Amino acid sequence: MESIDKFDLAILQELQGDGRLTNAELAQRVGLSAAPCWRRVRALEEAGFIKGYHAEIDRHKIGLGVLAFVRVDTERVTNDATQKLEDAIRTLPEVVACHYISGTGTFELQVVARDLDSFSAFARQHLMNLPNVKDLHTSFSLGEVKASSALPLGHLAR
Repeated sequence: MESIDKFDLAILQELQGDGRLTNAELAQRVGLSAAPCWRRVRALEEAGFIKGYHAEIDRHKIGLGVLAFVRVDTERVTNDATQKLEDAIRTLPEVVACHYISGTGTFELQVVARDLDSFSAFARQHLMNLPNVKDLHTSFSLGEVKASSALPLGHLAR
């Protein structure tokens, strides 16, 4: 599957909104019968357009009230040193996102914690001890204006 048509696009839009739709509900919403809809969903999964399904959990409800953005500056940028740092970051469940960035810094992390004391302990015990880390620069979220994992799909409709 190299390109997607209007039905595939509609399937992606509907599943982004509600990944728990039954095949019958999804088929009805996108204007297909159940069997072709199911085949298209499977083809989208196999082609990697759909990477998986998950429950979105409210971090506040589970006691993770702090969201920090941590820019990591490294000592040196070599392939081996960067790989070791990436591997170490992947082991930390408190780091919910990590991006290799341009500009100042090497990585930008999103880190969750119960409170400021918990974040401080995590930063001292784990982040500061990551391999090849030179410096950390942290900003804290004061409130979410928008938080969504849904991707814009309008450019695919052309």
